[in-house]
Amino acid sequence: MKPVLFVTGHAPPDRVGAFARLHEREGIEVALFGGRSKHGPGVPGESPTAQPARPELPFPHRYVHQHELARLAASGDYRAVVCSTGGRVALPCAWAGTRRGGAALILWASLWAHPRSAAHLLSYAALRRLYRSADAVVTYGPHVSAYVRARGARNVHVAPQSVDNAFWSAPIPAAADRMMMKKKKKEEEKKKTTTTTTIADHSEWPDEARVKFMFAGRPHREKGLGALIEAWRMSGLQAPTAALVLVGMGSSPPWVPAGGAVGSMASVSCIEPVFPERLREMYADADVLVVPSIKTPTFLEPWGLVVNEAMNRGLPVIASDAVGAVAGGLVRDGHNGLVVPAGDSLALADAMTRLAQSPELRTRLGAAGAHDVAAYTHEAWAGGFSDALATLNLSRRR
Repeated sequence: MKPVLFVTGHAPPDRVGAFARLHEREGIEVALFGGRSKHGPGVPGESPTAQPARPELPFPHRYVHQHELARLAASGDYRAVVCSTGGRVALPCAWAGTRRGGAALILWASLWAHPRSAAHLLSYAALRRLYRSADAVVTYGPHVSAYVRARGARNVHVAPQSVDNAFWSAPIPAAADRMMMKKKKKEEEKKKTTTTTTIADHSEWPDEARVKFMFAGRPHREKGLGALIEAWRMSGLQAPTAALVLVGMGSSPPWVPAGGAVGSMASVSCIEPVFPERLREMYADADVLVVPSIKTPTFLEPWGLVVNEAMNRGLPVIASDAVGAVAGGLVRDGHNGLVVPAGDSLALADAMTRLAQSPELRTRLGAAGAHDVAAYTHEAWAGGFSDALATLNLSRRR
């Protein structure tokens, strides 16, 4: 059978395994058109607007300009084309080319609320037509499925958001051993005759705090940092009882309340972006993950893969109801985490205080999360696309 053309902007690290599994099942070629990525907490030493490096990928792929997708999709070389909703030029070009070439068209949808910027409002009617005319639609979760069905989508399937569960849950050295390794590494670096410093040199993990709340993400307004910092002040939590660690922030992040620089708060640590191995260690050392995202005119958190990562390490999650992992059913209030209204600093403060005071509750919620996230695998993600292809008689597994 001809391969499936999968059109998307990037293949971020957490998505590589999913693409590879889908290629094993169905045979795909991924067309990467670039653009700004809002995936994850960033890369050490990289500007937030920098184009990601081009790593080796374990599946067929090509890097393309957005306008090239019309010709590629119309080539007749593919039995189906999967289009993501990203790319102002990529989506209409891939769509038009697919229809011209006669291949089946599958829309990979992530929105559960349409952005309200001027440009996005102009695109609303066109995107709604795409929902209705796609041969199949694959979504991030049931929250997105409900949204697209309400706008006329048919033949809708869910590819549950996944990370490499084996990586994020893998055993790591004990904290004491890691401290010894870190000390030895610093001593070795002091001997080097170079002025170059590493990202880790500027990271200050509060080892002495009894309860550590962790945020991991980019310093963007929609991530809810303003509400988080305000909630931290309102909670009264402070060292050595508790600490708040903001991973991916760098220096004092924007979107904090006026007159409240993070650097003035002794119990708050700002850490530069880190590589996945270090982030995994931080999850292991933390006690709670906080995902306080808010809705803005241009963004509503489609999912929040940090939730999957943290749950793999048994962390309870405090998340706002503007997080896709909440709306999509992974985070459930009182079962594997606590859910608060987006932007409600008082409710967020109460949730943090409640978990700080109850190690038993943290343990119970964390254990439930570790159990629940086990179902969110790359195999399940690939299965969602296989199911969509099967309804069109185009799956290799039919």
